[in-house]
Amino acid sequence: MSGIDEPPGGAGSLDDALGAGLADTVRRTGASIGGLYLIDERRAALRLVALCGLPVEFSAPWQRLPLTAPVPVADAIREDRLVWVGSQADMALRYPRAAAVLPYRFALAAIALSGVRRCWGGIVLMWPADHPREATSRERDRITSSARRLTRLLDDAPRPPALPDQPRLVSLDTPRHPVQTGLAAADYLERLPEGALALDLEGRITFLTTTAAHLLGSSADRLLGTRPWQSLPWLDDPVYEDRYRTAVVSRAPQSFTALRPPDHRLTFQLHPDASGISVRITSYGEQTVPSLPSAGAQHTEVAPTGRLYQLVHLAAALAETVTVRDVVDLVAEQILPAFSAQGLMLSVADAGRLTITGHHGYPPEVVERVDGLSLDTDLTPAGQVLDSGTPAFFSSPAELAVSHPGATRITDKQAWAFLPLIITGRPVGCCVLSYDQPHTFTADERAVLTSLAGLIAQALDRARLYDAQHHLVHGLQQALLPRALPTVAGLDVAARYLPASHGFDVGGDFYDLLRLDDTAAGAVIGDVEGHNIAAAALMGQVRTAIHAHAAAGAPPDEVLARTNRLLTDLESDLLVSCLYAHLDLARHEVTLATAGHVPPLLRLAPHHARVLDIEPGPLLGIDTNARYPVTAVPMPADATLALYTDGLVEVAGGDSTQITADLVQHLADADDQDLEDLIDRLVHRAWPTGRHTDDIAVLLLRAKGTQSGTSRSA
Repeated sequence: MSGIDEPPGGAGSLDDALGAGLADTVRRTGASIGGLYLIDERRAALRLVALCGLPVEFSAPWQRLPLTAPVPVADAIREDRLVWVGSQADMALRYPRAAAVLPYRFALAAIALSGVRRCWGGIVLMWPADHPREATSRERDRITSSARRLTRLLDDAPRPPALPDQPRLVSLDTPRHPVQTGLAAADYLERLPEGALALDLEGRITFLTTTAAHLLGSSADRLLGTRPWQSLPWLDDPVYEDRYRTAVVSRAPQSFTALRPPDHRLTFQLHPDASGISVRITSYGEQTVPSLPSAGAQHTEVAPTGRLYQLVHLAAALAETVTVRDVVDLVAEQILPAFSAQGLMLSVADAGRLTITGHHGYPPEVVERVDGLSLDTDLTPAGQVLDSGTPAFFSSPAELAVSHPGATRITDKQAWAFLPLIITGRPVGCCVLSYDQPHTFTADERAVLTSLAGLIAQALDRARLYDAQHHLVHGLQQALLPRALPTVAGLDVAARYLPASHGFDVGGDFYDLLRLDDTAAGAVIGDVEGHNIAAAALMGQVRTAIHAHAAAGAPPDEVLARTNRLLTDLESDLLVSCLYAHLDLARHEVTLATAGHVPPLLRLAPHHARVLDIEPGPLLGIDTNARYPVTAVPMPADATLALYTDGLVEVAGGDSTQITADLVQHLADADDQDLEDLIDRLVHRAWPTGRHTDDIAVLLLRAKGTQSGTSRSA
């Protein structure tokens, strides 16, 4: 009976059932590799919890992924669909970061595990290089049904599964033929003039013939259970290990020639399947190669291929960070686990001091103790390594205490890597990785961490510049918007301006509310074309002009017509959309005119809302003599008028008409909740991920009859 059908708490635990379910999915779909991801809600990340068909060490760059990562499984979860990548070319085009770390030929599918109450995570499946570029309908059905079966296991479990530090390796239990795998087969191989050995999917030698041991220059008892590139120094080269990786991931035959010192060339042919790799070793005979090192020469230590791929992955991830918070989160979520570290201190050099910009794994009192230390401090090596530009590694408190005895009394950490962050000779800051247990830093770890420090420095410097510019331009944006909306008797109001999630250019969205007299108010919302200082400056002029004309008593059509003439006189290259509404609270009526702006929404009563049909005039700044038709509609007590800019409904890949219809329905079904909460719900309805690509302005007005209104901050 397959573990996928076992209920949690039965013969096996939920972890056992999920592992068995993943293996069953791989077998049913004909895939060669499978991975199960679960969502870590506390960190808004994905954790790889089970893996089959691939060594765990290969998965290091993929064990922890932000939910927003540009990878197939994250897309599948965010969009709740099956993502299919049919070839290496497709991967390079759609997911360049993933392609850089997986330069192999394979097909891939990812699908979300969407349950009754929540989305649990997703699964990733991979097929060998010879798989057709397109998935068959039968494969897609099996992928989907397998995902549903795994989801039911999670839905029916009494409690969520645990998230392990390392993914669990699940065996595929590929069937074999016992009659053909006994001593007779071993005798057959021993009689061949060539060497034969077998590797499991972890790269360990599980079988080798006497001839193979002789060709490799070692004995069977020393080689069994080891990885060839670890037990044979002359095979410790990224080129050879990469051939093995390619065979495992692509399931395609590979071959290479290597020199066994001093002068023996051997050809290795790798033939993989779902259970491991068969290796055929043949000799080209003895050939003297004078230029190559002799048997007694010292072997140059080379960083393992996995570490090199890991560095490529982290470099690509750092290149995509935008803010300082992004950099800190990436280091904490991906770099710390990659090097088995538990603590992080990231600081920047500022006015002769080290200011902590991010940390992980330290209590607040420790962070407060070291925050703001001068660069010449003797308390920690941070300032010293930044001044010298040379990283410092301490494998134990005793080593650190020799030069900085005070540092060991600050925390109970047991090992540290102090990495200077320097760009072309300019100090940026210091990154400290720490360990809860003593840790010996190997030569390749030191080399990779040193290289990584340079990448972190570039990302941090770029992010600090972004944050500074972002703060400046959005401070300007807020300065141009009203600090507070006036109190208007009989009207409850709320407004919100939300800058785009990415990009530091200032936007041209604006809104305003004017108290015209005791029973009347004017509301305006608009959007200046462009995202730059010129747009912001023009936005300020438009808002001032509308305010002046409305305060002088002009009706809505004249307010827009006069503002339009001002813009044409200014000869600006930028166009402006705008909507002006005059609210007569005594007559319970609103009169509107629009210059090419998105139409507002009106909720007259519970479960009754609609898009207002307003005849539009042209955008401001086009035609000096443009006319702006006026529309009057009732606005009884408790009616809500929603004004907004197009950033709320123009979602990439979405239908703005359908999104607007969804907002109308949401507004109609809303209870008498606070207007600020209603804005939050409307924005979340249109942009559930919160990562809106354009600025958004929203102004809500609710008629309250003779009741007193409430003043809202902008």
